[in-house]
Amino acid sequence: MQRIVLATSNPGKLEEFAHMMQDLPITIISQDTLGVEPPEETGLTFIENAILKARYAATITKLPALADDSGLEVDALEGAPGIYSARYAGIGQPSSAHIRQLLHALEDVPFEKRTARFRSVLVFMRHAKDPAPIIAEGVWEGYILEAPQGQGGFGYDPVFLPATAHDGRSAAALSPAEKNHQSHRGKALAALHTRLLACFTSS
Repeated sequence: MQRIVLATSNPGKLEEFAHMMQDLPITIISQDTLGVEPPEETGLTFIENAILKARYAATITKLPALADDSGLEVDALEGAPGIYSARYAGIGQPSSAHIRQLLHALEDVPFEKRTARFRSVLVFMRHAKDPAPIIAEGVWEGYILEAPQGQGGFGYDPVFLPATAHDGRSAAALSPAEKNHQSHRGKALAALHTRLLACFTSS
């Protein structure tokens, strides 16, 4: 089994990645387990930050690395919080604080104009100097609710209503299987899975 370091400290992401990749001959381990501190995210786009994180983890651990950079883009806020989604209310603040900040910013925006999307970019690097990293992207369209709903998920899930949610359930009210099938990260992971399957079965 090939060990791959996942460049994240988010346990929710680790669980999603491990579940989606469980049939591949790999073992995904968190960078925290190997004592890797996350680097400063200085990129201006999701893809720049994902490459930065993957390269850093691969450099420190000498293992293949998988990184994700994802966030919420709200049209009424000109794409904010975007790459700053995890630090929207300040570095180290809980998801509830980021959600409060978001709802405050959208206080006077009617529901039909609260269109938004989650975007995820995944990068897999075989080594730190990989000249052709594998890149996959996924997008999940929806709206921002006026109040949190649901007990599951993480991040902004409680206030994100998928565009396909005809039953009115937020992302936080979906089962893990439903979320993996619909979500931005689920779509990106499915695309990455196909690429990694070819990579590992041909090697």
